[in-house]
Amino acid sequence: MTILDKIIEKKKEELAYYEAEYATDHIKPLPFNIQKSRQMNVIAEIKRASPSKGLINPDMDPVTQAKLYEDNGASAISVLTDESFFQGSFDDLKAVAEAVSIPVLCKDFMIDKKQIDRAANAGASIILLIVAALSDELLHELNQHAKKLNLSVLTEVHNEEELQRALAAKADIIGVNNRDLKTFEVDLKVSAELGKVITAQGLPFVSESGIFTAADAETAAKTGASAVLVGESLMKAQNTGELLRSLQVPLSSDSYAR
Repeated sequence: MTILDKIIEKKKEELAYYEAEYATDHIKPLPFNIQKSRQMNVIAEIKRASPSKGLINPDMDPVTQAKLYEDNGASAISVLTDESFFQGSFDDLKAVAEAVSIPVLCKDFMIDKKQIDRAANAGASIILLIVAALSDELLHELNQHAKKLNLSVLTEVHNEEELQRALAAKADIIGVNNRDLKTFEVDLKVSAELGKVITAQGLPFVSESGIFTAADAETAAKTGASAVLVGESLMKAQNTGELLRSLQVPLSSDSYAR
């Protein structure tokens, strides 16, 4: 089994412990718009650990980290809510969403509408759908369910086949993961290859994984990305604010004219 397979199997087990229903009638998601930006949007991630890197910053306070991100220009904050593999929690998500005034992404492996409802109930404005983890039918169902709740949906792909499936599901925002979730290898060329197809569709996309420096952000900008999702480098940085500001590189007129 791949790491992704193991995570999905664990998610299926966890669903048995979910509440029968989560209230969503009170939610007021914040809009997440990365189109027509003149500088790179940064989705700054709160990430204690990962299967590939082990412990990253296990003792950080998520609210303190989130406020630091917001104060230094993050466009949104990503919160890992998977406990078994990433040491995250929905408590982290709720605490962060209550502490900041920018959109918060629930970063998890969604396979059921209950997870989306729980994320919305905890304050998420954006949810992640990973194409590699979903059938076409389920991808469409979860996408439509999130949109009914007025949530933004970041639909993550890694290759051309997954991208075509995302487009068929009418994804609005594409996330190009430069990390192969089956091998966990990283290559920024993935964004370059898929970016051509995405931008030709007039859609915005987020380059995910492998962004450590301003030069990496500039590389992502050249692929047509209008946002980057950055976790490990920000969690390990000695001067987090300085690094975050440096990633907000200028975008070409082609990027913000879309």
